Amino acid sequence: MALRRSHSCSNFRIFRILTATYVLCAKVAAGLSNGLALTPPMGYNTWNAFHDEINETLIYQAADELVETGLAAAGYVYLVIDDGWANSQRNGSNPIEANATRFPSGIRAVADYVHAKGLKLGIYSDSGTLTCARYTASLGYEAIDAAQFAAWDVDLLKYDNCFSVPPSNQTVRSRYEAMSNALNATGRPILFSMCEWGVSSPWEYGDQVGNTWRTTQDISLAISATWDSVMNNLEGTKGLARFGGPGGWNDADMLEVGWPGGGLLSDVEQRAHFALWAILKSPLIFGNDLRNMTRQTLNILKSPEVIAINQDPLGIPGDLVWKQGPQEIYAAPLAGGARAVVLFNRHQHLDPNFPSQNITVWWGSIGLPANVTCSVRDLYGRQELGNFTASFTAPILAHGAGALKITPLRKQANGDLWRPWSCDPSIGLYCDGEQGDELFNA
Repeated sequence: MALRRSHSCSNFRIFRILTATYVLCAKVAAGLSNGLALTPPMGYNTWNAFHDEINETLIYQAADELVETGLAAAGYVYLVIDDGWANSQRNGSNPIEANATRFPSGIRAVADYVHAKGLKLGIYSDSGTLTCARYTASLGYEAIDAAQFAAWDVDLLKYDNCFSVPPSNQTVRSRYEAMSNALNATGRPILFSMCEWGVSSPWEYGDQVGNTWRTTQDISLAISATWDSVMNNLEGTKGLARFGGPGGWNDADMLEVGWPGGGLLSDVEQRAHFALWAILKSPLIFGNDLRNMTRQTLNILKSPEVIAINQDPLGIPGDLVWKQGPQEIYAAPLAGGARAVVLFNRHQHLDPNFPSQNITVWWGSIGLPANVTCSVRDLYGRQELGNFTASFTAPILAHGAGALKITPLRKQANGDLWRPWSCDPSIGLYCDGEQGDELFNA
């Protein structure tokens, strides 16, 4: 596949976000030649709610619910059929086939229904001899299966890594390259989601092969994710921001927002989980039962200003920029010069009389001069918190997070009004106090 990105920092715009020895490297242009995933994909996957017990009726219902709940309008446009849709065995050397009992109308008919709703259809296969749930996989049949997916008008392929015992001369990368090349050869743009669990450090080559690449093991191996599993996937993804960008993204695995009653995660933890995945610019793919969603689930998943962090057109993933004990700050530059910031409190044993800790973000840690006045906006609350100089402090609950947008301000010519301070894109991508605009204190 043709590349439009480089891994050389000398070709990057540098965003100084932590210290002189730590940089976030923005990739200059998009990744793969398929032109997809210029922002992280958003959508719904069937696995969490149904595992492999799926059928076309459930897919039709999911398409209806995505539209009727407003989730599609919020950006969740990929409807991904996970494991369990195919036959348990391949018919000779023929292409992969749908199970006629579960999908009697066929995948093409399902795709037509999904597309008529304004959505995109994703499907699942595996780079081994069987899928994880022991259905037909695509190892050795990449070309004919990719052609089948294209003929069905599929828009995304999630490609797993179970039962992969390749020949001695076949690497994990080569198995994924085989399907990547096969998809590209079909002529149909199909977003390629590499689900190889981070075992071959796919971030080092992912933008040459896929549009997203899993950085970790599955976030949930049982009925529901635990807080520890969410933290494990966060740990496996932070520090990799420099590898992501338009066309190719680090994937920390599916969102665990929306299990009935919150599942094993509290509402506070689900909000933190969502904000962290958003700023990392991981794909926002959720998997609860769409037929039984609470208002709280919808409120989190449809948080427009948190979603906007994830979908920001500048396309630079956020990363950890400050840590002290259980307190962490994640930040990312946004188009126009603002910063997205997540204040995160990992603390587990706070005094019940003092359930929160104050966390302070200093402008210097997010690449802004200390003397600049900035507006601070609460993205979950969708409200302005005021103008601040040098720093901002907020109380954050244990296992909680605050999602903020911090925008540098300058005075109008008459000195009376404030407006956002933007950079001249002809000079540089980022606001770092060196573009020549005069900055004022409040």
